[in-house]
This record gives sequence, structure tokens and C-alpha cells, in this order.
Amino acid sequence: MTAPAPTPESLATAAGTAAARPRRTAGRIAREWISSLAFALAILLPVRSSIADWNDVPSGSMRPTILEGERVFVNKLAFGLRVPMTHTWLARWEDPARGDIITFASPADGQRLVKRVVGIPGDRLSMRSNTLFINGERAGRSDVGPGEPNLVPNLPPLATELETETLGGCSHAITITPGVQSPSTFSEITVPEGHVFVLGDNRDISGDSRLFGFVPIENIYGKASAVVASVDPQNLYIPRWSRWFSALK
Repeated sequence: MTAPAPTPESLATAAGTAAARPRRTAGRIAREWISSLAFALAILLPVRSSIADWNDVPSGSMRPTILEGERVFVNKLAFGLRVPMTHTWLARWEDPARGDIITFASPADGQRLVKRVVGIPGDRLSMRSNTLFINGERAGRSDVGPGEPNLVPNLPPLATELETETLGGCSHAITITPGVQSPSTFSEITVPEGHVFVLGDNRDISGDSRLFGFVPIENIYGKASAVVASVDPQNLYIPRWSRWFSALK
């Protein structure tokens, strides 16, 4: 059955409808995109500031726990709730514990870092030949075997050894690089109130509290709990699929 031929009246109605429809100019499209982007940022920025975020890790200072080229998930509600985009606490419900992996602003230059808490307020800490002592007790250590070589600019690959360290009843792997001159020994110190002492798991290739001192708790952004993405910058950024969405310990 054929459709009826358009009449002058129907053509006029269609033309009038088209004319009444506003034209989407380039300026209007740009305004729509800007409005949508502003709305998204208005939601995203407070979330990233106060609730959850991610942190890219460019260095190997946390090997073997976190590798270069990984992105870690940061729970910013682990220790409390802040006013968005500030360091002001609205509420605090937990303090960092020994063994926690945290992201924080370096007290030296404000750079965002990822390290492990080994000392909490009131702890007496010392180190002898890379062995940590907490309140006079030796942190548990056991050998694991050879590790992946440490890559340091202008030096050949450095042989490493993997060991297991136990803090607060929980164990994690650390990397030791024999022959490297690092601050592997220091006399007993006491962690002051409102601060923590942090170390990198790659003990001899890490800038941490042995260099910049205690970290104020107010400088802490949150607790790193998982690797969400991992690529190998030394191998054309090929994904390390086995490490994606893996928990940190």
C-alpha cells in the first residue's frame, strides 16, 4: 500500500517544525561539553580528595611489594574523613598501624610517596645491618632467596636478596642489596606523637624516614590496599597481567 503523497499543508508543517528546532552551533556544543565536564569534576574531585584515589609508582623503592609502573588504589577513608581538598579532619576513627602501606606528602619537599609504616607514636626504633628493632625486640626476619636485580641509573644491575619481615604479626617481603652503602644502621630513636616512621620495602634503594625524618599523620593521604594496574616500563610498557587487581600486604 503506497504512502499518501505529501500535501502543501504537511510540507509547510514539517518546515515550520524544523525551523522551530534550535540550531546546535559550535559555541553551544562547547558550552554543553564544558558544563558536562564541570559537573563531572565537581563530583570526581571531592571523591578523589576525601574518599578514594589512585597513585602511580614511578620508582622501585617498594620492591618487591610494588613495582615500577604500577598504579595502586588508595583508600582515603582508612583513617578518617577530611574536608575535601584540604588536610582538615572532619572525623578520625583509626590510626596508621605498623605494616600499613601509606601514601603521604614528603615532609622534605611535599612530593607524594608510597612507603610502609614501621613505627607508630611512642615506638623506640633502631636498625642494625638492615635488621629493624622495635621497642627493643628484633623484627622477625627470614631468608627467601635471590630477588630481581635492582636497576639504578649509571650502574650495572645490582644483585639482590629477598627476605621476609614480620611486623605486628603480619609478614611481607623486603629486598636487600648487598654491598650498597645505605643508612642500614641507626641508633635508637622514639617516634613522637602525631607522627609515624616509614621505610621502603626495597631497603637499600629507598628515600624514606632515614633521610627525611618522621612523617606527620596529617600528611597522610590514605592507605594503599591493592595494585589496580601494572605495566613494565623496562619492556615497552607491556602489561604485567598477573599483578592487576592484586591485594597488597
